[in-house]
Amino acid sequence: MGEEDLHQLIEGCIKQDRKCQKALYKAFYGFAMGICLRYANNRYEASEVLNQGFLKVFNNLSNFDTTRPFKAWLGKIMMNVSIDYYRANLKMAYTDDIDTVPDISDNALGDRNLLYNDLLAMVQQLPQAYRTVFNLFAIEGYTHEEIADMLNINVGTSKSNLHKARQKLKAMVLKADQSANNYNSGMNYTHIVAINAINMNGIFLNRGIR
Repeated sequence: MGEEDLHQLIEGCIKQDRKCQKALYKAFYGFAMGICLRYANNRYEASEVLNQGFLKVFNNLSNFDTTRPFKAWLGKIMMNVSIDYYRANLKMAYTDDIDTVPDISDNALGDRNLLYNDLLAMVQQLPQAYRTVFNLFAIEGYTHEEIADMLNINVGTSKSNLHKARQKLKAMVLKADQSANNYNSGMNYTHIVAINAINMNGIFLNRGIR
């Protein structure tokens, strides 16, 4: 979609034109759903968050600065609505300090090959407290201090949840690799290297919207 077409849609949405609202929703549905799925427990929950997010988008379009990228603005709203949903529906149950958590070295992974979508699915399997911190730190690019403020937790809890998220992801990577080795030989599909997956180098790009 070109910038001129997008601005026309935005103007129509500001005027409460239902066709423009439907077109804008359809154009950015996949992008917005991708963000919501990273934070939600399932697709049903992600859809609920997405609809709340688009409602907020439509209600605030008149405040959108058209000199800025619309996708970045919309993405920030979807992330914030996901965080608001998290805070409203979950009490932090994972509060161990980082010093109490045993370490698993990244070298324990070895050379592991996984499909990108498989790794994203693994992130969604994390407990929500771990997944939320992981997304904010590794994907959105926030610091532990910022995350602690956003989630009303202390910095040690943020670090602990990230550490545990990485542990669980490493375990899932190893399990997937072992399963793949049993029946995957000779299959023709594209892999990505996941050796540093938990450090987000080369797999989850920092698409942070600051």
